[in-house]
Amino acid sequence: MTEVAQDTGAAGASRNTPARISVWAAFLGAGLIAGIFLTPMFWLLYGGVYTFLVFAFGVVAIPAGHLGRRRGKHLGGRDRGVALLGIVTGWILIFFSLLLVLAYAGLLAGLAFLADSAS
Repeated sequence: MTEVAQDTGAAGASRNTPARISVWAAFLGAGLIAGIFLTPMFWLLYGGVYTFLVFAFGVVAIPAGHLGRRRGKHLGGRDRGVALLGIVTGWILIFFSLLLVLAYAGLLAGLAFLADSAS
């Protein structure tokens, strides 16, 4: 009975903040990826900024997700699935940001080849 009262207390004992931070970072990074596909011109103009933010959100989501999983264990399993979603999505964001770097480098190399062959 005291555990239930303690979990619903106003002191915030029932919150799993790292898990929520992890999933928010993951969703923001996924939103940037959607923005890249929906507005490719912005990615061509600001590719470095998009790629850095996708990578940064992935880097935030992974450790926060691990902290959320650990805290969820102490809270009786609360938000452990959300934290796992943040971890998995964080790794996908990091992988996707590396693919973006390769795509951007390939685009620049292709444009350099075209400019060189036109001369």
